[in-house]
Amino acid sequence: MQIATTGLVLRQVKVGEADQILTILTPDRGVLSASAKGSLRLKNKLFSACGLFCYSEFTLTIGRSSNFVDTAAVKKVFHGLGRSVEGMALAVYLAEVATVLAPEPPEAEQLLRLVLNTLYMISESKRPLRQLKAIFEMRAMCLAGYMPRILACEVCGRYDGMDFYLDTAGGGLLCAECAAKVNRTPNLDAGALYALRHICLAEDGKLFSFTLTEASTKRLGKVCERYLLANLDHGLKSLDFLKTVLE
Repeated sequence: MQIATTGLVLRQVKVGEADQILTILTPDRGVLSASAKGSLRLKNKLFSACGLFCYSEFTLTIGRSSNFVDTAAVKKVFHGLGRSVEGMALAVYLAEVATVLAPEPPEAEQLLRLVLNTLYMISESKRPLRQLKAIFEMRAMCLAGYMPRILACEVCGRYDGMDFYLDTAGGGLLCAECAAKVNRTPNLDAGALYALRHICLAEDGKLFSFTLTEASTKRLGKVCERYLLANLDHGLKSLDFLKTVLE
């Protein structure tokens, strides 16, 4: 069966001299693998559209055990990703998270949009990388059905006015006073809590439209990373390298 779809290349694995296996995030098929024969040759018709982080239009043959790329045409290339090791490391991390989540439609389309928008923000240096990492982590979890309960303290109903604690394993929110009663230390200041609520609840067009102090960004980053890891229950090889270059 042959299909036409758009997709973002999340991973490449070289096979032989000129072939590769692509991992592609598509809106209508989720994450799939496909063989792109000869695509590593400069003069091959697939070469330009099958590169890492290329967003392309694909014609694929879907087989029982293997898929194949028949044609590919570039829609978007994020040239700015290669300007820094940090930016490329974050892009690789996004790709691994998306691959592990492996959403089915319609969530696949939402995650694809999130990855594309985040890659654009990285490529164009629109926001600090630590902020983009946190936004992606928490929003991806929300799209996957793991939105934390962040509207108010689960014990007393307090909404603001002090620091808060988010249980990164259970997803519940406690104000500083209620957290102290169960020997928990607040991990969100006012800025980080506002940003967390924004990430979870804002519409796509406004997702990246906030600024944070460095201190609040650090708090937000730790909470979002721990929340993602707690809910994924899956190790991420790219995270270790990313953390070394962002330090």
